[in-house]
Amino acid sequence: MPITNLNNAHLTAAQVTAAQDALTQLENALAVVNVNLTPDERQQYGSINEQNKLMVNKVNDYRRDSPNLSVSDVDWAEFNKDFASRGVFENLITRLDALTNKLKNAKTLHDYDNYQSALDDYAYTTYKAGSQAPGYETKMNEMKQFFNRSGKGKEKPAPDTDNPTP
Repeated sequence: MPITNLNNAHLTAAQVTAAQDALTQLENALAVVNVNLTPDERQQYGSINEQNKLMVNKVNDYRRDSPNLSVSDVDWAEFNKDFASRGVFENLITRLDALTNKLKNAKTLHDYDNYQSALDDYAYTTYKAGSQAPGYETKMNEMKQFFNRSGKGKEKPAPDTDNPTP
């Protein structure tokens, strides 16, 4: 018997609404900085690598500690705003990525539970279809499409999840 009900935690309707409202507030709060780059623009501007981030940090350190050594052609007020914004965005991205990962993990467990229950239902359906119970043969025939009949062994269809289990 497979292990089921791996995640019995479910959000209430109020919690779903609160989470959706919070996301809407976040989207609205960040709307001013939303930029849609084309694939070409993303390639052109890209993301600075770790070595270049270290250089930017070093320039920032020198600007803060020895401003007399900084070039006058740079808009240092804008540099400082960009530097601060970058740090804020990096922090938000890290937190959102962690939250996304947690949501994907919870969804994976719910997907697994649904899949196991669906397999149980199909097994019961085939049993009842074998006993000529009304309606079960039609249901079984419609569900057969989801099972491998290639003759290469008794493979079960994999659950459709964003993060397959190892």
